[in-house]
Amino acid sequence: MLKTEKSNIATRCAITVSNLLLGITLTLAASGQLHAQQMSKPVLHAKNWVAITGKPLGTTAGAKIFERGGNAVDAAAAMLAVTATMWDVLGWGGETQALIYNPHTKKVIGINALGVAPTGATPEFFREKGMLYPPENGPLAAVTPGTPGGLMTMVAEFGNLSLADVLQPAIEMAEGYPIEASAANNMERRREILAQWPTSRAVFLPHYDPENPEQRAAPKAGEIFVQSDLAATLRKLVETEQQALARGMSRKEAIYAAYDRFYKGDIAEEIVNATRASGGLFTKEDLANWEVKLEEPVTTNYRGIDVYKLTTWTQGPVLLQTLNILEGFDLQAMGYNSKRYIHTLYQAMNLAFADRDFYYGDPYVGPEEPITGLLSKEYAAERRKLIDPDKNLTEYLPGDPYQFQQGDNPFEALRQNWKVIPPSAEAEGEDGFQLANQMSFEEAFQAGTTAIQAADAEGWVVSVTPSGGWIPAFIAGNTGIGLSQRMQSFVLDEALNPYNVVTPGQRPRVTLTPSLALKDGKPIMSFSVQGGDLQDQNMLQFFLGMVEWGMNVQQASEGKGNFISYQMQSSFGAHDAEPGRLQVARDHVTPFVRDRLAKMGYDVQIVDRVYNPTMGIWFDWKNGTMQGGASDQGDDYGIAW
Repeated sequence: MLKTEKSNIATRCAITVSNLLLGITLTLAASGQLHAQQMSKPVLHAKNWVAITGKPLGTTAGAKIFERGGNAVDAAAAMLAVTATMWDVLGWGGETQALIYNPHTKKVIGINALGVAPTGATPEFFREKGMLYPPENGPLAAVTPGTPGGLMTMVAEFGNLSLADVLQPAIEMAEGYPIEASAANNMERRREILAQWPTSRAVFLPHYDPENPEQRAAPKAGEIFVQSDLAATLRKLVETEQQALARGMSRKEAIYAAYDRFYKGDIAEEIVNATRASGGLFTKEDLANWEVKLEEPVTTNYRGIDVYKLTTWTQGPVLLQTLNILEGFDLQAMGYNSKRYIHTLYQAMNLAFADRDFYYGDPYVGPEEPITGLLSKEYAAERRKLIDPDKNLTEYLPGDPYQFQQGDNPFEALRQNWKVIPPSAEAEGEDGFQLANQMSFEEAFQAGTTAIQAADAEGWVVSVTPSGGWIPAFIAGNTGIGLSQRMQSFVLDEALNPYNVVTPGQRPRVTLTPSLALKDGKPIMSFSVQGGDLQDQNMLQFFLGMVEWGMNVQQASEGKGNFISYQMQSSFGAHDAEPGRLQVARDHVTPFVRDRLAKMGYDVQIVDRVYNPTMGIWFDWKNGTMQGGASDQGDDYGIAW
């Protein structure tokens, strides 16, 4: 008996110790200490400037501009030019979105350089072609080019240097640079699409041989990749600027002379003629009448921090809406990546994304989006009540923000009948409609974009998420300009999103969403991320990582514990959704938590790493310095001094 009793006591003690260790492990994981503090890269510390973007060569361009005396706006523009030249998930004919903090006015300015739907782009036009949505690629997928205008406007209005200085690294690269593996292999992967357009084939597939389909058509990693036409176009802009300066124009006027040549001169004429010859819809008036908008951003305050985003032509207000909902919870008491924490964030995000999918659109084209109601704290409190603490909610409607602002909801009947999952693949073949669904669901959710962060000692801070014109891009004639594919973010049916139905002259609602945060009127962080519909999900967790969990900027940028919802509608391809799908990182959400989430109705998908190429800058006002963080995913890279 004694031996048995000792054995039982030993067993009970072992179980107690095991449970204690498990409890300690779960507590550490919940507090963010178990994994979140591990970093793959060091924090960048700087006194003078920080430059971060998605490619090492792109960041080097920013550093070169800083060393020439440029400010953060000049450096960001140079990084934009180089990453577009490198086809780092964008091209020169895409779109640019930016937030700029001006230290002299103490204000945040929004840069809206998103193109518009061309003349003739109507729902009826695409339906007559048997489409459920505008196509994903080719001339008909393009909105008017925005990035050249956005870049020149940023430099003209807020920079120090000439356009010639800012474009010099990009021109040098267009004349030939050793291409990296990711871009070269992407060209080869997309060769079938690229080969159908002679101008694109000539740029991206220099070794193309129709008689030898087994031979690699794209350049190899390390091969000198030459874009003579693009180099010539960029030199035309510089030439126009120099001629204007010689005539006595100011720096700003000379840059706008180059702007006019692109949108109203011979460059615009070639873009229009080449696009129309290949079945596109651009007119000269479409390019000449388009203009960059300098905007007032939208903002909300989260626990004393003012967070700034671009308005409803982007998905940016989603982050603000989600923070408003989460402000009513004690997140720290839940524990980092606990069941309750993940569930609460997931539900709050999905409620905000439901509003995005129904209400967001171009604020310059009616009907007017209800942004006042969407961002009100009272509206957030009503949405917060819908969160069931013990169950994943997959069937829900967009809210009615008109109850919290002036006016009545003009689309109440549509709202009451809205569905999370739109008619897409199920409708293929019905009534002759087809989907040009060349992207997989995963590709669609992560489509496009790079991210750019820059800051300097003078106080300029720039956050940019440019995109569009990615590979496989249609090259417009001899300009070397690869056009956008952003038309696919429109819908044709107002029942899906009555504020985002394709209309000539209208901007599509995009996923591109730079971020700035201020405290007591001073910048404390600048952050952005690539990745389509994943962007504001990852940025939410970056922000909370620093504000709620005490991570440094590199830990938050790597975000190894981040998780992702796929419950919102994709902004690309077939606009599908996967309600209930929850993607978590294997080593950063415990088996216990994953099991509990599954019992709450989640379809838990375990991956080695959640897609999260976030980058950010943190401002250390105590020491008068800056800290930079670049994710350890992909080629994200930062340089600081």
